[in-house]
Amino acid sequence: MSLFTNQFFIGFVINFILIYVFFKIPLMTKRGWVSAGILGTILWGCLSWQGWISVVIYLLFGSLVTKIGFKFKKEKGIAEKRGGRRGPENVWGSAATGLFLAMMTKFNAANVVFFKIGFAASFAAKLADTFGSEIGKRFGKDTYLITSLKKVDRGTEGGISVEGTLASALGSLFMTFIMLLLSIISTKSHFMIVAVSGFLATLSESIIGAKFQNKYKLSNEMVNAIQTSIASIFAIFSFAFVSYF
Repeated sequence: MSLFTNQFFIGFVINFILIYVFFKIPLMTKRGWVSAGILGTILWGCLSWQGWISVVIYLLFGSLVTKIGFKFKKEKGIAEKRGGRRGPENVWGSAATGLFLAMMTKFNAANVVFFKIGFAASFAAKLADTFGSEIGKRFGKDTYLITSLKKVDRGTEGGISVEGTLASALGSLFMTFIMLLLSIISTKSHFMIVAVSGFLATLSESIIGAKFQNKYKLSNEMVNAIQTSIASIFAIFSFAFVSYF
């Protein structure tokens, strides 16, 4: 195979050029851009441009929604650090599960549909989480701890609001639609499994935040990795169950 037709080489060149052009846009830190370049190169090599663009869309909309009401959230002390710019820990915490599943499509072609559904669910869950968290912190009128429904302050780990929960559902549906549009998933059944898995995993992330995050000193990135893994596992097993029956 020629180097110039190798998908990994093509991915590297495209990511290098785009990062060079957009480097000064305050979406990521310097190390965040490097991590995004590595991630993008591998994704292009494994899932071609469709897998790559799906994650670019996730990063773009995740970054944009973080900016909504940023001044308000900063005044309340609940805004994302570094002005919302993503660092390497954010990139890998959000994308490690999806990257693993993308790589598995190269090593186990017989189960590629399972891996693609898991890949799609991981990013549906992450965008659902970002939508719910950022919109909830800005527009949520009342915030309740998911495990007890006790009223808590905005930004409390495990806190949810009606507005944020609806935003989570929207985020999962939107990201699932992107995955369908890009043919990473291909049927209505896939769509429902991925969208529901992404939303349920976001609720599970709130439970983890409420009960375990402070107790075991889990970082937000670790919780993100757990959440995306839950979404992928739930989606894969749901697809296997539906396929079997």
